[in-house]
Amino acid sequence: RHRHKEKWAATAPRIPSTRLALHHFDTSYSLHLGALWPSVRAGLLCEQKYGALLNNFAAADHVPQELELLDATDFISEASQKAQQWQRVVAAGEASRGCQEGSEMSPPLCASISSKIKCYTFPRGDITRFRPARLDALGLLDYYLMDAASLLPVLALNVQPDDFVLDLCAAPGGKTLALLQTGFCGHLAANDVSVSRTKRLYQILHSYVPREVRDNVSVTSYDGRDWDQLKGGTFHKVLVDVPCTTDRHSAMEEDNNIFHKRRTKERQMLPMLQLQLLMAGILAAKPGGEVVYSTCSLSPLQNECVVERALDVAEAQFGISIHVEDLSHFRTFFQDVFSFFSDCRLGELVLPHLTANFGPMYFCKLRRM
Repeated sequence: RHRHKEKWAATAPRIPSTRLALHHFDTSYSLHLGALWPSVRAGLLCEQKYGALLNNFAAADHVPQELELLDATDFISEASQKAQQWQRVVAAGEASRGCQEGSEMSPPLCASISSKIKCYTFPRGDITRFRPARLDALGLLDYYLMDAASLLPVLALNVQPDDFVLDLCAAPGGKTLALLQTGFCGHLAANDVSVSRTKRLYQILHSYVPREVRDNVSVTSYDGRDWDQLKGGTFHKVLVDVPCTTDRHSAMEEDNNIFHKRRTKERQMLPMLQLQLLMAGILAAKPGGEVVYSTCSLSPLQNECVVERALDVAEAQFGISIHVEDLSHFRTFFQDVFSFFSDCRLGELVLPHLTANFGPMYFCKLRRM
């Protein structure tokens, strides 16, 4: 009788991973986000909002007009126009004060936001869904649906003509595709440790990118932590979009959920893995090169704390000085599209919000001195 009862107890219904994730978030994020947490929590548990990243390689000149008729707008060009207006106001103010030199802040503002990347989103509060992507006459898809906040790390990287670019954790490929849309990558190294996820990356490249552009992309499946031993100090720009608790997925999906009981150790080790990947990214950059670190988590332990630790390790172990770039202008120019957290110690964080349900997306830009 007792043995039977023990077996019954051992196979009692397990707690769903999504519920474990939410319990964890309620405990930690209510402290971190305070009064904002209930609204962020509601956003996490509702349908995610998408943007349509236009494929500049496709013969799809009709698509912008089609999307504009649905009341979608290219949020990047709108921000770029805002940045240009702001600069004109600043320049006029300086001229009237008789300043000889331009504002130190102004050049990077326009540069990082005026981009060949075009991404259409519906207005705040509008939950219209985009139609599935369609093939053009050449067999390339006309746009890629993704969380529009995922483009902010790519914009922050500010790729320039002929830059050698490394996407250290590239799969499934949305940010890799966005980097190629700039038209500026002299060479793009797209790496991901997972062979199965790298197959998805290949699929995206073949569906969206013509062969002559794909020839400038090398896809590899190395452990990103070892990258500096392969090709250290060679890249102008490095994107380190690390594995994280993927908060939205963890709160909504049982499949492949990092809060599953069997993955507890893996989850606890994430900040260490993230630090190792960020250090590899820093060491892969040339002196003067730039690194953007990003996650899709709200956790300060995976965000600012990892960056702060990397700054210490770079200085103490490698004698490398790192400058953290100010990205507050992203908040200024994208505040109509995204809901930003105003209290990040380093970098910027997009919060899910029912009227603008993108993110979470954390990003921080570092310059190797």
